[in-house]
Amino acid sequence: MSRLIALNKPFGVVCQFSPDGLHPTLADHVALPDVYPAGRLDTDSEGLLLLTDDGALQHRITDPRHKLVKTYRVQVEREPDEAALQRMRQGLQLKDGPTRPCGVRRIDEPAGLWPRTPPVRHRLSVPTCWLEIELSEGRNRQVRRMTAAIGHPTLRLIRVAIGPWQLGTLQPGDWVELDAALLRAPAAGARRSARG
Repeated sequence: MSRLIALNKPFGVVCQFSPDGLHPTLADHVALPDVYPAGRLDTDSEGLLLLTDDGALQHRITDPRHKLVKTYRVQVEREPDEAALQRMRQGLQLKDGPTRPCGVRRIDEPAGLWPRTPPVRHRLSVPTCWLEIELSEGRNRQVRRMTAAIGHPTLRLIRVAIGPWQLGTLQPGDWVELDAALLRAPAAGARRSARG
């Protein structure tokens, strides 16, 4: 039977099981054999990472042709105006080509947000703003490059959903195993959780 794991990847954890000599790895949080990330999350990003032992499922989750929407909560420097957000919605020209249109809106600071170690740099003279961004593609550091392109660098990035799978209340380093028979309704599939 296929295994599907939802992990809240902490800040500073590299998205691999083998040691790199510099960062904590997934092995420090998930002690299960033969599961691998279905996609990636940058070392300096946090939040939902799916892991599976099923190659076909891994492909379905990561292949851009399936257009699984990924949802991020993003703290940016300063407060973007509606014109800047509209540029993101329509698609931006990045060095590796134009982005697809995306969803973006301003939100309040997320409730229940855990502290980050190290904390985000705070400057009294520079306000920050939280955005919710929904993408159906996943280029390298795409969210960070998009917010930089509109003049609002990313300070903190948390992925909260991949398609139907939600981060929910998982805390950093916690994971939950989803019942493979309930993949069409993954939120109902939680049957075991563990601390790394």
